[in-house]
Amino acid sequence: MIGLFKKGHLIIIGGGLAGCEAAWQASSRGTKVTLFEMKPSRFSPAHRSDNFGELVCSNSLKSTSLENAVGLLKEEMRRLGSLVMEAADHTKVPAGGSLAVDREAFAGYITRALEKREGVELVRREVDRIPLHFPTIIATGPLTSDRLAKEIMVLTGTRSLYFYDAISPIVAHESINMEVTFRASRYGKGGDDYINCPMTKEHYYRFVDELLKAERVPTRDFERALPFEGCLPLEEMAERGADTLAFGPLKPVGLIDPKTGQQPFAVVQLRQDNLSGTLYSMVGFQTKLRWGEQERIFRMIPGLERAEFFRFGSQHRNTFINAPKVLRNTLQGRKQPNILFAGQLTGVEGYVESAAMGLLAGLNGHRLMREMDFVVPPPTTALGSLITYITKPAFKDFQPMNVNFGLFPPLSPKLRGRLKRRRLAERALKDLEAWKKEIG
Repeated sequence: MIGLFKKGHLIIIGGGLAGCEAAWQASSRGTKVTLFEMKPSRFSPAHRSDNFGELVCSNSLKSTSLENAVGLLKEEMRRLGSLVMEAADHTKVPAGGSLAVDREAFAGYITRALEKREGVELVRREVDRIPLHFPTIIATGPLTSDRLAKEIMVLTGTRSLYFYDAISPIVAHESINMEVTFRASRYGKGGDDYINCPMTKEHYYRFVDELLKAERVPTRDFERALPFEGCLPLEEMAERGADTLAFGPLKPVGLIDPKTGQQPFAVVQLRQDNLSGTLYSMVGFQTKLRWGEQERIFRMIPGLERAEFFRFGSQHRNTFINAPKVLRNTLQGRKQPNILFAGQLTGVEGYVESAAMGLLAGLNGHRLMREMDFVVPPPTTALGSLITYITKPAFKDFQPMNVNFGLFPPLSPKLRGRLKRRRLAERALKDLEAWKKEIG
């Protein structure tokens, strides 16, 4: 295996969106790259095509609007010379306000671009050992092979690698109706740390009925080993009996609503999710409901009638590292500065976000090869806000995240709604252009 790695080449393991983007960025600056991909000799449970950059779950790269954080991230990537965005723009299909692509054409475009790329060597072979003495980017994705996952465990520490995602939805603090909710901790312990959404008996049972009728995301074969008992989806708990949630994540014990002086029949608790207090997560609300169903049903909860969701709940097979403990904000390992990580392994969610991590890893992989200073995008950009989230010490237990405006530093003076999103985007692109000049 060691003989495969060439001195003077940046090693990239994984030919998904992140690995391909990293290879493109580094080679664009004159760095020689060897990109390893195990297909077609071996496929993950989700992949079918021999091509690089294969999309497996959807053909949508989400919103095109700059008033949407992922739309802004795409524009930033375009301005930084992204291969993934070039491929998407060349293979897009009609999708209203979203950027959707022909999946086969998209992956084919990326594959051909890399095959023709000077300075990029493509090796179709599985890598099961991390080349610790070579500059390396690990971009093996959420379905990293067991053998390489064990290597990553050794590299990062056994407790820094996770194989399953159980994520609760996150809402914007400013969208919570504080006239309906109340702040308190159970039995008054720990201060008023939680925002509590009280439910009457009638309201609770209507909520449970809608949960049971809601459409769900189907479980794929390779996800059936999920440890559900430790973190059951909300709707599966409800199937065990109408009162299960009221004795589980929605139990009201120890909480008194100051407006009534009584204990509610059930309570949905919201917990602060970031240091600035702009985001709150719904405690115990991991779910496999489709996103549209989550928005409809969770807005039945008192105080969340107009909730703005920055992340929806999910539960699926996902391999990711505890990035705040393991990574520097350059995507280098804290203890292994010649090893960088990219893609979903870093703890981001979504195709675009994964490719964006590959973009930064490629930039810094090139700089590692040239012994140049590493670069970090401004936190006011979409790319920089994601980097800040995944590498700053976590406010609580680290969970993967999509890009959203709740991650951005607040504006001064504060704005709301569409004007706020527009100003955040304007600031981001202005700061991105300044950063581009700074890094050359």
